[in-house]
Amino acid sequence: MSQLKIYNTLAREKQVFVPINPGKVGMYVCGMTIYDYCHIGHARMMMAFDVIYRWLKASGYQVTYVRNITDIEDKIIKRAVENGESIYSLTSRFTQYMDEDTSALGILPPDVVPRATQYVPQMLGIIELLEQKGLAYRADDGDVNYAVRGFEGYGKLSGKSLDDLRAGERVDVNTGKRDPLDFVLWKSSKESEPDEVKWESKWGSGRPGWHIECSAMSCATLGEQFDIHGGGADLQFPHHENEIAQSEGAFGHPMTNYWVHNGFVRVDNEKMSKSLGNFFTIRDVLKKYDAEVVRFFILRAHYRSPLNYSDAHLDDAKVALTRLYTALCDIDLGDGECQVDWNEAHAVRFREAMDDDFNTPIALAAIFDLATELNKTKSVATARQYKALAGVIGLLGRTPQQFLQGEGEGAGGAADIEAKIAERIAAKKARNFGESDRIRAELLAAGIVLEDKPDGTTNWRRA
Repeated sequence: MSQLKIYNTLAREKQVFVPINPGKVGMYVCGMTIYDYCHIGHARMMMAFDVIYRWLKASGYQVTYVRNITDIEDKIIKRAVENGESIYSLTSRFTQYMDEDTSALGILPPDVVPRATQYVPQMLGIIELLEQKGLAYRADDGDVNYAVRGFEGYGKLSGKSLDDLRAGERVDVNTGKRDPLDFVLWKSSKESEPDEVKWESKWGSGRPGWHIECSAMSCATLGEQFDIHGGGADLQFPHHENEIAQSEGAFGHPMTNYWVHNGFVRVDNEKMSKSLGNFFTIRDVLKKYDAEVVRFFILRAHYRSPLNYSDAHLDDAKVALTRLYTALCDIDLGDGECQVDWNEAHAVRFREAMDDDFNTPIALAAIFDLATELNKTKSVATARQYKALAGVIGLLGRTPQQFLQGEGEGAGGAADIEAKIAERIAAKKARNFGESDRIRAELLAAGIVLEDKPDGTTNWRRA
């Protein structure tokens, strides 16, 4: 049997995975800063760790998956002020939207979802430890900063030396700091902003810096040292570098054993980001494509590789996923849940691929080869193995008929269509035939053909 190997960003190599506690895994992933709709770049990150989570569980581990929510941060405060609403109202609303989007994509919910505002006491505790060790100081402007040059290992994750960083563009120039590289742990409240969100501390009223939030939440939920810490490649520096400095500076030992980072989504060879204005929200994409097609599109690329977004690639993903579903047509799978036979040849290849740093493209190749065999044999046993194997990474969860009819969970999917049909039936009963015709025309324009039955029901299909 193959051994699970994970690419550790800190070691810059694949390493055999050995959990701290046999049979158990603690995994912390930096989640969303909640103030807007999630885009495909966010989906890619959450999908990467959804697959890792699924595979760890399929491998027999008892997993505690923690993905936080940042619900206090400069951009959140700015947006809430612009909207004239409370931070809680803003973050609660967009957390709900995020959960709807991830559910549509088949992304399993984490086991623990800490919100930063719930862990301010733990943040203050770590800051006090750092101060006691000479790694934190209060500046003249009232902020409490981390003294980067006091931590010997700073730069080990990103591979940057202090001199390189000093010459870089991302240094925050602040006269209240002893060194431009130092970063804020606690932001002092400003008298000019009486309505600012703040908490009380021994250093006066204020709020936490972004980096200290994740050090506190990961420690509170998984302990001072845990197995896997993940996030997007853009977080490697400075966020994760600063987490290491905080946690290891405070506790005196490694924070996590495996650092895992997913690759960027790219559009026209540029990183997808809000700042570049080339991003697509998950909701916008789901209006045009079935959610499982989007999931399949993301899984076709290795999680550490760049993912090139385009309609052409999504169209191709739809064709390929249709081929996988078509292989199950006209086969009665019988009753009961399908279970994977891990001794079967395709499953062995699948496991070897997933154990090689979660290599979903090679795992999918094994599934496609099994589809070819199924098309030849139409064997029920092969079909059950095929469906179960695809289910390990969250695919083929519907019947072929449901997929081919477009039974998606996202916007524009079956639920939306059925709701429109119900509106049309109600309009007909009310003899509002103009409204009934309008809804039929709207659905037809979206590629949905209605067929009214004599018993008053309506069937539909995609044109």
